[in-house]
Amino acid sequence: MNFQKHITEVIKIRSSCRTYDDLQKIDEGVLEKLNNFVEEINQAVKNNERFLITQKKPTEKTEKLGTYGVISGASSFIVGIINGEKYDAISFGYLFEKIILFATDLGLQTCWLGGTFNRGNFSKYINLKYNEYIPIVSPVGYRKDKSRILELAMRKIVGANNRKPWNELFFDGSISENLEQEEASFYATPLEMVRLAPSASNKQPWRIIRDKNLYHFYLFRTKGYGVENYDIQKNDIGIAMCHFELTADALSLEGSWNELKDVYTPNDWEYITTWIAK
Repeated sequence: MNFQKHITEVIKIRSSCRTYDDLQKIDEGVLEKLNNFVEEINQAVKNNERFLITQKKPTEKTEKLGTYGVISGASSFIVGIINGEKYDAISFGYLFEKIILFATDLGLQTCWLGGTFNRGNFSKYINLKYNEYIPIVSPVGYRKDKSRILELAMRKIVGANNRKPWNELFFDGSISENLEQEEASFYATPLEMVRLAPSASNKQPWRIIRDKNLYHFYLFRTKGYGVENYDIQKNDIGIAMCHFELTADALSLEGSWNELKDVYTPNDWEYITTWIAK
């Protein structure tokens, strides 16, 4: 996966945008690159998910695509589709974030939408197959110079600019020992890129325990939180894994994902997978 910018720069400049310039259409060359990348992902994917870019007609209002007024001015959307009976929310989140980062690298703005859009209205514009379901969409385009008051208010409500500190997310050996940034060596940057990852309502549900060359990924759920018909917090773990792996790859840190047996798991945490560093 080739980026024009270093992946750490792409991750740092990505932010959620809800107010788009409806007069500035996406350049045809840029849109072609984005469509080609989405098609590459669709060709490579082995699970029950697919992705596409859809555009509303000039006469259609954004609200008709189901954004409840949260999104303004957007004319193009990234749409993620799963098989409603069998899907992998972690894989889906990983792949959708790859598309988001690719769009960011092209100079486009995006915004994950998992609960604040009308799926039924979106379905009218997409040829859904039997049992398919749309869990996530994102507008894609150019930011309007002046952000709306509503957008600024929403970012403040969810604390969009806030991230948990290292001592709440990363541990060494067990949860009784914090992993300090200066002690993480070559993996300090991949871990920091995980810390900066977006998540639903900014819950940041990922936790990581380092055990020598092993980096165990866990899900720490927010009790009572979620969206209907989709595991949005496992989706967030996929986003974290995407940031970690892309950054490790950019830094030539070799490793692979494996689900291990009998992994130490703290109370109320769910073990997900392990990055085995070579």
